[in-house]
Amino acid sequence: MGTIIKIGIFVVVAFVLNYIVNLVFNLLSKKTKEIHLRFLRGVANVIVNVIIIYSLAQQFEITKDISKVLLQSGSLIIAIATFAAQQALGNVISGISISLSKPYKVDEKVRVMQGGTVIAEGIVKDVMLRHTVIDQFNGETCIVPNSVMDSSVIINTNYTANVGNFVEIEIGYNADIEKAREIMQRVCVEHELTLNTDQNAVSASGYTQNGVILKTTIWTENLNDSFKACSDIRIALIEEFQKNDIEIPYQTITVHNPIVDEGGEEKK
Repeated sequence: MGTIIKIGIFVVVAFVLNYIVNLVFNLLSKKTKEIHLRFLRGVANVIVNVIIIYSLAQQFEITKDISKVLLQSGSLIIAIATFAAQQALGNVISGISISLSKPYKVDEKVRVMQGGTVIAEGIVKDVMLRHTVIDQFNGETCIVPNSVMDSSVIINTNYTANVGNFVEIEIGYNADIEKAREIMQRVCVEHELTLNTDQNAVSASGYTQNGVILKTTIWTENLNDSFKACSDIRIALIEEFQKNDIEIPYQTITVHNPIVDEGGEEKK
């Protein structure tokens, strides 16, 4: 019965200490979104649990001897554990590096890229000992190992005052290019979310086999506004061009169905 009581006391103490650690870090997190607080909370929880387990082991003769042997063989244990968990430890070390360098904070929008490929794009929700949690714009949650985050190119849109996005539309060669440019400029200026509209020059960015490509930059305060503004402007351009008889070319296929006579010969 005494053994059970001791174990119960240590379990309660562990629960209380972890609760206090989480409470303190949660209070600090409300004041700032710094990622090192999330990472340090995980480290603190691990330290508390290790101390509690070691202290509990010292209360019984059998586990006391085992814990002493493990403590005396600490360097060997560390070497074996390091070899067996290289990847996990690498993620922890990368987590420390990220928490110190602070390339992003919780609730910031980031794009994670490696070799020109987008690995994850969305809002940072948490930074754990092993991984970073990113809620993507398509509703999926991406769990990215800290070693990948540490070695990738992180594009943090919160570092810029405004967000710029290209909008392109193609018009036919016979269309009134100047009129199309004026309409495109007006549609961009009139949208409620666009910024720096005086700098939104519309230019002919290239040619295709079907027509001329008109291009401009849409500036907004943040990424969410950019998605909405670009979508609204693309729809408005189609409607305005149709009203003003400005051709938006698209590929068509002409099917030739020959007329044959009774002898099977094609009529000319």
